Amino acid sequence: MKRAFLTLSAALLSAAPLLTHAAALDAPLACNESAHRFIADLADQQLIDPKPNRVESNSINAFSPAHGADLTAYGFRVIAIVGFEKDDPMFRNGDGEPVAKSAYGAVVFGGTDKVKAAVTQAGSSAIVHHVAPFVTAIFCKLS
Repeated sequence: MKRAFLTLSAALLSAAPLLTHAAALDAPLACNESAHRFIADLADQQLIDPKPNRVESNSINAFSPAHGADLTAYGFRVIAIVGFEKDDPMFRNGDGEPVAKSAYGAVVFGGTDKVKAAVTQAGSSAIVHHVAPFVTAIFCKLS
């Protein structure tokens, strides 16, 4: 019985990495695609919940990473994905003025200065915005 339990435990532990979906978002955060493409690609790969869990007044939609998804941006762990594209049914409108025609990004665990340094070193044109202590947004805005 003990041996069967140990064998089963070992099999489950060895399969654990297969249950996690890992993805680095550095390339799309170079700000060279639309919000629709960024969000649709993540949803198609089942890396995010395709329905926003929050919509800001400026129409930015917040999406949660899918259970088991391990998303990173420039080496920082992603805690939320954000996006909006005007006249796109994938996104809900807020009650205020939209932030841009198309905007997207990631919210990460990391100090603003360290995140900004990593984004700059990668050559991205993304905007880095302080959200809270050790929470920073990396944001692409297309007019």
